[in-house]
Amino acid sequence: MLIRILSLTLFGLATAACSAQETEPGPSMVAAANPHAVQAGLEALRDGGSAIDAAIAIQTTLSLVEPQSSGIGGGAFMVYYDVATGETTVYDGRERAPAATTPQHWLDENGEPLPFLTAWTSGRAVGVPGVIAMLAQAHEDHGNRDWAENFSFAENLAEDGFEISPRLYSLILRAAQIRDVETTPAMRNYFFDETGTVLPAGHVLTNPDYAGSLRLIADDWRNFYEGPLAQDIVDAVAVGPVPGEMTLEDLAGYRASVRAPLCREYRGWNICSAPPPSSGGVTVNQIMGMLEPFDMAATGPDTAEGWRRFIEASRLAYADRDRFIADPEYSAVPVEALLANDYIATRSALIERDTAILNVPAGEPDVPGTSHFVVVDAEGNVVSMTSSVEFLFGSNRMAGGFFLNNQLTDFTFNPLNADGSPVANAPAAGKRPRSSMSPVIVFDTDGDFVLATGSPGGTSIIAYVSKTLVGMLDWGLTPQTAIELPNVVARGNVVRVEDSFPADIAGALRAMGFTLDANRTENSGLHIIQRLEDGTLIGGADPRREGMVGEP
Repeated sequence: MLIRILSLTLFGLATAACSAQETEPGPSMVAAANPHAVQAGLEALRDGGSAIDAAIAIQTTLSLVEPQSSGIGGGAFMVYYDVATGETTVYDGRERAPAATTPQHWLDENGEPLPFLTAWTSGRAVGVPGVIAMLAQAHEDHGNRDWAENFSFAENLAEDGFEISPRLYSLILRAAQIRDVETTPAMRNYFFDETGTVLPAGHVLTNPDYAGSLRLIADDWRNFYEGPLAQDIVDAVAVGPVPGEMTLEDLAGYRASVRAPLCREYRGWNICSAPPPSSGGVTVNQIMGMLEPFDMAATGPDTAEGWRRFIEASRLAYADRDRFIADPEYSAVPVEALLANDYIATRSALIERDTAILNVPAGEPDVPGTSHFVVVDAEGNVVSMTSSVEFLFGSNRMAGGFFLNNQLTDFTFNPLNADGSPVANAPAAGKRPRSSMSPVIVFDTDGDFVLATGSPGGTSIIAYVSKTLVGMLDWGLTPQTAIELPNVVARGNVVRVEDSFPADIAGALRAMGFTLDANRTENSGLHIIQRLEDGTLIGGADPRREGMVGEP
């Protein structure tokens, strides 16, 4: 059995403020990053599966067709709403560091941090994967179909083959431009022909090894963590250069966590997301809380003032994230203090100005001590899940036909602050690296489901998700139009704005003193489902990727 950790939060136990309700079977919907994954989820729903069953089918398919972003060799956070009980629960499948990990994990023999490109594809970058354990726990709690049934779509697709999409092809090329594929033989053998040429878009790619792994996991999820498949993972991690130290004991000892959501009210809505080690729940709610005193509806997406406020709230919240958020099992994370009304008010007051804040340090709270998809099933249960293998194709190392993550690069490479004090997000044995994954579910004042949103995108996830919340809750946009707003990422003193950002507003922001990095390509992958007052579901999928919305 997996360990269930039901932690206290500022706003209660493992339920959001959601009233139990009885519903007749209604509309269902899937929004995910790839048409195959959407089809997998819809098939599960049509077969009587729950939102959790659909999530398993979606994730195992994404692992095959979108391996650059997420997969069973990585980790995830899932926010789940159970309509029958009104409870909202967070399933935490974040990777953990092997037992041999020390704070000096990312230092070389001279005590200097390793370059990221060296760390990226190293065995040292691979954390113990958590997705399968997390999905197993969620299925035990809320699955309708047999566990094994949820693997059949991805298994058949791996055996029969799928066409390499234009996006996957372009990202294989990008990875090869960044790093010599000869140093990553598993990736070279999978995506390149015998002449060393990338397999073209449209090529039908099969993966019998992955199909075999899925059969093992479908028979018993523990087969991922014990036995031949686990040994394959350990062997892949142990290969040089810069081998890792993961053991069979590390895999066998992995446990997913079940915990309370982190929720905060915003203009009468209740915004719920994942608590630390995800920084998403804290930081998204900080951004929204700092914006609440302002009439955001009067300063819409066509005004410089609306974007100025969003930028400053983002800068302030990111500063706190970078200073305070880490794995709460290893560091004292002041969640309650960071979300306290008085503290939010002091940070919000800094936004009341006509020019840009010159420097944005972390605050001083009163401390008492990355693919996304959404599913709503016919009963009204909701899954908002963000999963990741970290950078392009994770560590580029493969085991059992799937890529292994490089999530341990999310730890801070230098374990000490400038003053010599320990960094909260430093590596440690068994520790989970800080994440920016921000799966969100929003409820109304009666506790009824309103919308679910989320995105991949590394540390930019927080800005992408917050943009959609402001767009829908304040500016009255539909899911699709909220997604299509230009992305604006304000972390530190440089504001990254997407190339679609209006030139006149950009000019006005520069006149206020902001430094803009314009003409950016912000690679969000937002997916949203919203329930309207009449019970109708509408969805949105990010045109920046290959996602879509589907109904059974």
